[in-house]
Amino acid sequence: MLQTPEFIFAAKSVLLTLAFFVFAFVQSLVVLYTPWFSGNRIQEKKYKQGLLWKRMPLIGLNAFLIIFINFFGLYFGYSLFNHGETPEFYIIGAQILLIVVFDDIYFYFYHKFLHENKWALHHIHGIHHQAIMPFPMEFIYVHPAEWFLGSFGLFIGVIIAAILGSPVSAVAFWLYIVVRNLHETDIHSGIKSRIFNKIPFIAPAEHHDLHHSRPFGNYASTLLIWDKVFGTEVTPEEVKKGKKA
Repeated sequence: MLQTPEFIFAAKSVLLTLAFFVFAFVQSLVVLYTPWFSGNRIQEKKYKQGLLWKRMPLIGLNAFLIIFINFFGLYFGYSLFNHGETPEFYIIGAQILLIVVFDDIYFYFYHKFLHENKWALHHIHGIHHQAIMPFPMEFIYVHPAEWFLGSFGLFIGVIIAAILGSPVSAVAFWLYIVVRNLHETDIHSGIKSRIFNKIPFIAPAEHHDLHHSRPFGNYASTLLIWDKVFGTEVTPEEVKKGKKA
């Protein structure tokens, strides 16, 4: 079993995810316990002492469940991916874009539902919004059911690609994991974006941080277009003017 293609693919994928958990943890220590980014913080308030360690039991549980469930999901979903020769660069780019679009549009409506349904907001999504001024590791400070249901968008994209006759390559999938996790840690960093704010249509940290500071509007995670199209975008200027509360 340990040397089967299915095991190797699943193991490489979850190890990549685990590497980002470690990255987010180290980044959180830097944000919380050093003055290195103090001049670039989005919110000027101070973090409560011991906040990271208070959050760690749930963060640790989610990290374990994500690794465990994703491993077996990818192991048994091995056939959904293309494991042959690495395709041309434009094909990899198109596959990543396809996943991003389906994952993000799913997340937008799922996230919006979690806010508009009072029971879901109180019992599930409210946990994540304890992070009024987020730090990187809080991207997985959520109710376990929230990330589990939220992960469906990724696999919807993968399945649709397979149905269309062009299974997502393993390389494209791994690159997506890298990009997605880099973006998630960035928008929960509490630090002003330096990279994603320069990429058209991509939501910077300021967009999501504003959502955490006043949890209505700005439901999109990666692509700004959904909030613009469906009229849920909120800007700091509008908040200051009191147009959207």
